[in-house]
Amino acid sequence: MLELDTDAALAELVRHRRELHRIPELDFCLPETIAYIERVLEPLSCTVIHPCDGCVCALFDTGSARTVAIRADMDALPIAEATGVPFASAHEGRMHACGHDAHMAMVLTLAGWLDRVVRERPGALSRNVLLVFQPAEETTGGAARVCASGVFERNQVERIFGFHVWPDLPWGSLASRPGPLLARASEVHISIHGQSTHIAKTFGLTVEETHDAALAAARFLVAERWLVRKLGQDEPIVAHFGLLQAGTVCNAVAGEAALAGSLRVFSDEMFERAKEELARTLDEACSSCGCTYDIDIAEGYPPVTNDDALFERAATVLPELQRIDEPLLIAEDFAFYQRQIPGVFFLLGVGAPQDERAVCGDLGHATTALHTDAFMFDERVLLEGLSVYRRLVALP
Repeated sequence: MLELDTDAALAELVRHRRELHRIPELDFCLPETIAYIERVLEPLSCTVIHPCDGCVCALFDTGSARTVAIRADMDALPIAEATGVPFASAHEGRMHACGHDAHMAMVLTLAGWLDRVVRERPGALSRNVLLVFQPAEETTGGAARVCASGVFERNQVERIFGFHVWPDLPWGSLASRPGPLLARASEVHISIHGQSTHIAKTFGLTVEETHDAALAAARFLVAERWLVRKLGQDEPIVAHFGLLQAGTVCNAVAGEAALAGSLRVFSDEMFERAKEELARTLDEACSSCGCTYDIDIAEGYPPVTNDDALFERAATVLPELQRIDEPLLIAEDFAFYQRQIPGVFFLLGVGAPQDERAVCGDLGHATTALHTDAFMFDERVLLEGLSVYRRLVALP
């Protein structure tokens, strides 16, 4: 296999990451990001494909009938950056606060290496390589559109790998687990309908006769806490409502109440069970107060579930891979790919190093969480990710 000039690779990683960090864009509207990626790919020995709106793919054809895919997400977040770095966002109110700039940088640098392999070492790779730059990971699940485009079937893709930089893991570490890794995430929106009246008119009425939407919402929230505790005895589940709005004035019964929350589980079975139990609990709470309701539980992103056999295959070439004991209750639309083809998703640590004497460069290790306005980390860690990708695309 072709060796890597690490100094040159690091310079390339940093250049791509910082240039992309300057131009964060949202959802499917990624013209500058796509133009940058196309400029990098255009001189390389690959075929550039646009399988759906907002998506760019690059196929490196080795002559094989089988293909491995590598995914990078492109979209940023509607966050005003507060890092103060020289390469901070040039787009007001937008920032690469989730590391997608780093994901793209790794895959673009991998593309340069693949170009040299294809030209200088014909036959060195036993599979074609499809690089997937996808939109809308943070919003509507751009991965689902990529899957629906048929690009994997047309290019005989049999497996897919992806990364996420992770500040909760030590800088430079690599971690994952077979089976469930990340949760299914579904938004829950509830509207409760009662009847507004002056509170003086409620004296002597039963609770059911008050039609109090605020009380129904409160009863639901209390009962829902007990429900989640019961369901959690069988497998991990989170159902939490972060928004509650009810009523208009202090001396009138609330005629309407609105709740919004998130449901997170690790299996389709628990998802269906939780939906039924939440609806039943809501029905009981509203009936007890003489109210009606509407509930909408979005399908959301499926759970990220690593293919067991492919995970073990990958582990044979990744001796540094650490196994996470328990899956994490966050979500990622990489899950849509895993519904179509076997895939493994990895976490690349960018947090405080295990050895406190370790130096992480000018930017240091990440000191804030993802999705924060000060999220920043030293790009040298991306060499570790690039090394992993090189070994994965060479996996027989």
